[in-house]
Amino acid sequence: MGFFTKDIKTMEDLLLHGLQDIYYAEQQILKALPDMIGKATNRDLVAGLKAHLDETNKQVERLDKVFAKLGKEPSGTQCPAIDGLIKEADATAGEIEDKAVLDAAIVANAQAVEHYEMCRYGTLIAWAEELGHDDIVRFLTTNLNEEKAANTKLNTVALRKGVNAKASNAA
Repeated sequence: MGFFTKDIKTMEDLLLHGLQDIYYAEQQILKALPDMIGKATNRDLVAGLKAHLDETNKQVERLDKVFAKLGKEPSGTQCPAIDGLIKEADATAGEIEDKAVLDAAIVANAQAVEHYEMCRYGTLIAWAEELGHDDIVRFLTTNLNEEKAANTKLNTVALRKGVNAKASNAA
């Protein structure tokens, strides 16, 4: 089912497709985070990414509950956007030798992912509310709030914990 194919006939179909999109995205993030953690050298960045890995597992569990409340099996549909963000992050990381600069790139790439997730969850909440699915809104809102908090923590690591300053002083 493509995002703009004739397989999506109703708002319910659109909501389900959006849920499958974010479910796939969260699964891909679960696969990508350990590599990011392994490449990061700033201890605050490593700690933040590890904490977000645990959060992402909980987000998937919440999405499982969302699917159950809708009477659907949890499933994902390929999301070219998240695949592209992860591919770009991998490509960028492969081009950077200096570890301080790499940490800054990891923060930036992680924030791109967070912004994508925030966009998706915000839309899904609006659609679920419009369709009267109040029973799933709280799960989606919790996930959205965690994504916003993760983005804020990444800002803190970049700006106040010295990742950007250290990267700007790299040779």
